Amino acid sequence: MGKLFAVVVAIIALVSAALFASHIWWLPVDISAHGHAIDRQLSETMVTSGALFVLSQLALAVFAWRYGDRRDGRQVKTFPGGATPMVVFATVLVGAEVLALTFVGSKVWAGIYQTAPDPNSLQIDVQAEQFAFYFRYPGADRTFGAVHPERIDEASGNFFGLDPANDSTARDDIVVPSLAIPVNRPILLTLRAKDVNHAFYVPELRIQQDFVPGLVIPLHFTATQTGKHEIVCTQLCGLGHYNMRAYVEVMSQEQFDQWLKERAAEQ
Repeated sequence: MGKLFAVVVAIIALVSAALFASHIWWLPVDISAHGHAIDRQLSETMVTSGALFVLSQLALAVFAWRYGDRRDGRQVKTFPGGATPMVVFATVLVGAEVLALTFVGSKVWAGIYQTAPDPNSLQIDVQAEQFAFYFRYPGADRTFGAVHPERIDEASGNFFGLDPANDSTARDDIVVPSLAIPVNRPILLTLRAKDVNHAFYVPELRIQQDFVPGLVIPLHFTATQTGKHEIVCTQLCGLGHYNMRAYVEVMSQEQFDQWLKERAAEQ
């Protein structure tokens, strides 16, 4: 049984490594300015942790092959100090790897979440609720109307709690159920949640950010390719969570200007 176990362990380790190395079920295409840094960090993490995984599994297979079926009657020797030194060594080794990856990865994370957005970013307000996303663009005055949570009313389509009767800046705000953005232009989203935690996740943009009720959370990025992609909620937000999705369409600046003009005419 020892040799059989060794063969099975070796096969599982090598096949698993081959699947990752061949990028089967890998990430979708990257369409963001910061995506290459995330993909590089992910690749480095997979290589380092994968190498340790394969080496440890092959070492286990070697020991199982050599000693798993031994029946010579010799007394089993214990490692000096018992299992404690091996456990400490393994903990230090894995801890050092995790710490190193954390330091390297923190630079990528900080470059996305702790840098100021471009002052010329297109600002879009995002509201998440059970079970939909809504997006608000400033109108011709380039100013958002004030938000009044107590005025939110889905029946009348007032998803952001605007007060156009008393707030002139809110009268030309554009509210739509899908997100459109121009390509190669910095985007600044402000995320709001009406009820419970939600999430804004677009794999192609390499961004995932939670909505938290009571907080206005900024999220900035730049899309580098045109196309239409799905936005999904990755927080279990209720019975309709499975169906909570919207779309982001990246288009040329000319197409976006025309799209915004058409949406403004519909308000």
